[in-house]
Amino acid sequence: MQLPQSDIEESVHLALTEDIGREDVTGKLISEDDFSFASVIVREDAIICGIDWFEEVFAQLDTSIHIEWDVDDGDPVQAGQQLCSLSGSTRALLSGERAALNFLQTLSATATTTRTYVDAIAGTSAKILDTRKTIPGLRLAQKYAVHCGGGHNHRMGLYDAILIKENHIMAAGSIAEAVAAARFHSPELSVEVEVENLHELQQALDAKVERIMLDNFELDLLKQAVELNNKQCELEASGNVNLHTILPIAQSGVDFISIGAITKDIKAIDLSMRFSA
Repeated sequence: MQLPQSDIEESVHLALTEDIGREDVTGKLISEDDFSFASVIVREDAIICGIDWFEEVFAQLDTSIHIEWDVDDGDPVQAGQQLCSLSGSTRALLSGERAALNFLQTLSATATTTRTYVDAIAGTSAKILDTRKTIPGLRLAQKYAVHCGGGHNHRMGLYDAILIKENHIMAAGSIAEAVAAARFHSPELSVEVEVENLHELQQALDAKVERIMLDNFELDLLKQAVELNNKQCELEASGNVNLHTILPIAQSGVDFISIGAITKDIKAIDLSMRFSA
């Protein structure tokens, strides 16, 4: 997954503006001429993600700062491992430390959580999907992190694919009418319909959509849905998914499992930046 550099630059600019504001008043205590070496250490096992954002923080503060990485995005790391070393203006290193670590710890958290779910269904044909339940302003970044964790991306937003949900169906009148409207207004886009029972599933199949989301189906019902579908279209399981339920869901025969938790229910990875003379 290739992210536009402009998106990274904008995210970092907003983060630095939020943190530094007019100026880093504490950083002014340090001489402009001071030069330091530093390293970033991870305190727990993780999957690393966010290198480009980390680098962009310091690039926007001082282009002379030098960073050498011992890892790449998507690499598994162990507690106590050094991720990178830095050298340059002490002021700039101190001013950028928090913003840089915030990006790295947050995106690594998404990648790590994703990998946990991916590993939980190893050996099945199902794929882990993200959702739109992302941190505001970090949609593309978190979806990139999902990719680094071994997951796959659902639609990026409301603009690149059609997902007809319960309220859309009620407003349109029926699944058939909603799908017909989608085909008319956006014939170039794929159409997915969310269903809550086998009756709605059959309606979606009759409408010949590309994918059907099975919302909160119990395991037995999932298996019935897979049998009824008979590979007519892709099936996506959604709702009530956690590390205890995910393997049986994957083994039911669905193609995808979407999980909001991999982007919204994350715990930042514990990182620290150590300075040396």
